[in-house]
Order: sequence, then structure tokens, then C-alpha cells
Amino acid sequence: MKYLHTMVRVTNLEQSLAFYGQALGLVVVRKNEYPKGRFTLVYLAAPGEEQAQVELTYNWDPETYTGGRNFGHIAFAVENIYATCTRLMDHGVTIARPPRDGHMAFVRSPDAISIELLQQGEPLAPAEPWISMPNVGSW
Repeated sequence: MKYLHTMVRVTNLEQSLAFYGQALGLVVVRKNEYPKGRFTLVYLAAPGEEQAQVELTYNWDPETYTGGRNFGHIAFAVENIYATCTRLMDHGVTIARPPRDGHMAFVRSPDAISIELLQQGEPLAPAEPWISMPNVGSW
């Protein structure tokens, strides 16, 4: 058995690509459009980790998706959790659970999918402004 990908339905492909690509730092591995089925699939992965992918499914006909919290979350290990959270904030992303412990943070995608960020290796030393930042919303 081999892990292939996690599929997430998105309501706005442009916003989602900005979040997963520009803000989170994933790269597009491939994109397929299916005009007869009226949907687009975009596969993304962390640079150098193309074997583990996130599949964004964009249905061309508008739908309302519910139960996003039932999904759980997607987790990524990052080289520097503080730098990653700063980059996300610079892209307008709210840090729902700040990395006060230097180890773990949570953000949400434009479609309310929880993304867990984990510091690679040992936690970083606790530092401001993260120590003083409150949780925002749910994750």
C-alpha cells in the first residue's frame, strides 16, 4: 500500500491556489480539467515531497459544502514554524492556534479545512509575538 493524496473540495480555485501555493508554499504537481464532468483537479505537494499530495477538487457548478470539521486536518512539517506563520500572516491568513510552544500551529484554508503545522525536529524556543497571541476561532 502507498499513500497517494488527500482530496479537498474547494469553492474558489483561485483563492485556494493562493492559499495552498503562495501562502502555504506547496507547488502544483499537475492540473487536469474535465469539461464533460465539469470539474478541475489540481494536485499539489511540498517541494521535494511529490509522493504525498493534496488534491484540490473544484466543481464548476456552485455547491455548498458542509461538514468540513468532520474531515479533520492536513498536517505538514515545516523547517521554521515562526517563519511559516509569518509568511501565512503576510498573505492575510489568520493563525487560529498560534505556535506558542514553538512546535504546533493551526490555520484554516479558504474552505475552512484545518491545516496543522508542526516544527521539524525539536520545538523552537517560545518567542513573541507568538507567546501572547490568543487562539482565534476553531481549528
